[in-house]
Amino acid sequence: MTTITWFGHSAFRLDFGDKVVLIDPYLTGNPAFTGDLREAVRGTTHILVTHGHGDHYGDTVAIAKETGATVATNADLATWFSTKGVERLEPMNTGGSVDLGGFSVTLVRADHSAATIEDGVSQALGNANGIIVKANGEPTVYHLGDTDIFSDLALIAEIHKPDIAFVPIGDRFTMGAETAALAVRRFLKTERVIPIHYATFPLLAPNADGFIAALDGGPTQVIVPDKNAPLAL
Repeated sequence: MTTITWFGHSAFRLDFGDKVVLIDPYLTGNPAFTGDLREAVRGTTHILVTHGHGDHYGDTVAIAKETGATVATNADLATWFSTKGVERLEPMNTGGSVDLGGFSVTLVRADHSAATIEDGVSQALGNANGIIVKANGEPTVYHLGDTDIFSDLALIAEIHKPDIAFVPIGDRFTMGAETAALAVRRFLKTERVIPIHYATFPLLAPNADGFIAALDGGPTQVIVPDKNAPLAL
């Protein structure tokens, strides 16, 4: 059984078997995260990062140093993490998969930018990606990262057959609610979706109401988890 915990924005914890996997662990400075930081990251074995924006890589460096977790992300961002003292790294790139012992991770396309500001200078950190997480006997999870709609979402869904997708809906920096709902209906067709990347900052959509309404009556179940509360899949 997989248990997921949503920390707000795009940050998740997945617990399955003896693994504790964080995805985009933006906790410090995340207005939507109201839990206890140490408890949220307790036992972390792996960290997966979709792209090199601070609201996604977040606390990766600190958590990896504290827990010894392995970090899997695109090769450019992994190299940058190595300069920050992260020791256990699995560099990847779009389309590639890696076996992390008990589960696999695949990086897939996302339409978004990926850079950070360091000493006042923008530094490119590879491409933005979505992440597929597969473990035997567990639901396949697809975290779309930050992205707009694109028709090859259908190919990604055909290849990887995700059971649940974490879909950005906040608009301005990603697709908005109606476009995200179209992506689910036409391309992803997953059984369950969780909306993400909204209601964190004033510039983003304040709630998931439009997304929920746009998928109402369809075959896909929209789940809006309570923040910081584990949910069994």
